[in-house]
Amino acid sequence: MIKIYGMDTCPDCTYLHSQVEGNENYQMVDIGAHVKNLKEFLALRDNNSLFDECKKRGAAGIPCFLKEDGTVTLTPEDVGLISRPKDDVVACSIDGKGC
Repeated sequence: MIKIYGMDTCPDCTYLHSQVEGNENYQMVDIGAHVKNLKEFLALRDNNSLFDECKKRGAAGIPCFLKEDGTVTLTPEDVGLISRPKDDVVACSIDGKGC
């Protein structure tokens, strides 16, 4: 099973939710739903260099995908999903320029 860490207020995450709903190969973990989920994600984020660029940009690093073999990716296509279209103008970053 692939764990997807995200939030229901993140446009990239909600775009993926409809793709995985009802599919037992994926588990959505809403990091805003409970502090336990947030801590689980932060432990992953704080100990993986994949997130270094996200941190530099001030991005949260979600959606994040944890594969069964323990590898982590930030690319939906790496786990068989489709990214939100780039021309979608919804923004969730503090500066309003993206997610």
